[in-house]
Amino acid sequence: MKKIAVFASGGGTDFQSVIDANAKENFCKIEYLVASKPEIGAITRAQRAGIQTLTFDKTTETKEEFYARVAETLKSAGVELIVLAGWLLVVPASFIAAFENRIINIHPSLIPAFCGMGYYGLKVHKAAIDYGVKLSGATVHFVEADVDGGAIIMQRAVKVEEGDTPESLQARVLGVEHEILPLCVKKFCEGKIKKHGRQVCVEE
Repeated sequence: MKKIAVFASGGGTDFQSVIDANAKENFCKIEYLVASKPEIGAITRAQRAGIQTLTFDKTTETKEEFYARVAETLKSAGVELIVLAGWLLVVPASFIAAFENRIINIHPSLIPAFCGMGYYGLKVHKAAIDYGVKLSGATVHFVEADVDGGAIIMQRAVKVEEGDTPESLQARVLGVEHEILPLCVKKFCEGKIKKHGRQVCVEE
């Protein structure tokens, strides 16, 4: 069974979706939560599930030191997949290279729309509404040095309704995130995600 680590920066609802799905189907071992700051909701969720936590505290270490510590710890633990589930710290190229094709991310839009630097949280949904798109959604993709630029694994669309606010659209997109992120983790752990350049095949 593959060991995974989940990275989170906030309340951890995407993290919880992986915990809940795995509790039902037992497709992986969640070895660590990696938190971008102390006292976030995701840490409480990890504690409830008995999952170890690695936390970045900018008062005690630099980002470079933090990523080096995390990389060493995850490698020593035999972690085979890293899942960015609402992670707001830019991942350095050196870290990505150390876990090449083994880091995936969930983004709250249909990439390549409304993604890249500066597009996170409610900003993504406000941009979608302001632009007037009729469909938004969520994307799971591999992580590369280009922010949100890695090969796409899975997407699911959400209709933008008349009168939507960033908050109402976010709520519906989150529901989709909570479906496709655990599914992609499960498929990866089962060896059913095949990547050939930018083309990704997800087997049934």
